[in-house]
Amino acid sequence: MDRQQLRQQMRRGRRALSPSQQSQAAARLCRLLSRDPDFIRADRVAFYLASDGEISPQPLLELALKMGKRCYLPVLHPIRHNRLWFVRYRPGCPMQRNRFGIDEPHDKLNPRVPAWSLDLVLLPLVAFDPQGGRLGMGGGFYDRSFAFKTRQTRRSPTLIGLAHELQKVERLPLASWDIPLAGIASDRRLYRSV
Repeated sequence: MDRQQLRQQMRRGRRALSPSQQSQAAARLCRLLSRDPDFIRADRVAFYLASDGEISPQPLLELALKMGKRCYLPVLHPIRHNRLWFVRYRPGCPMQRNRFGIDEPHDKLNPRVPAWSLDLVLLPLVAFDPQGGRLGMGGGFYDRSFAFKTRQTRRSPTLIGLAHELQKVERLPLASWDIPLAGIASDRRLYRSV
């Protein structure tokens, strides 16, 4: 199965989950990650707003805010093709819809930070393998935004992909531009990259 076929199959699977199943999965994910040392230590944490059946990090985002962590959401970069900015998110901050119909904090009214300055980035994916391989939506937004991790020697953000357990495959075919993750957190367990 090629990457595009796998994307279609996995997206169908996660969209088939009922609202109750989605809510339960998000709660389990929050319980799992709330005890993880990377989350506990992190001050600047990037989240995403779930769409298209993605597992929702919303309960964890709410917990992070209560813990006093600085939380950020990805915003499509207005100039650099297929790249992301990370803009501070607080409840009630002005939001706007991007070209994909996803809400994001208004980048002119909220502070933004470069990707390298984050401590932890929780990112969506379409499929994953237990070795830390990630298949995204195909636009390369996260891969381009974190490409510096392949050549950077100083401390950089820990990248953890989030998914429903049903999105796991035995082994993913990875491309040269795929940025490796430190791990994947599903609604069932945390997979650390080897």
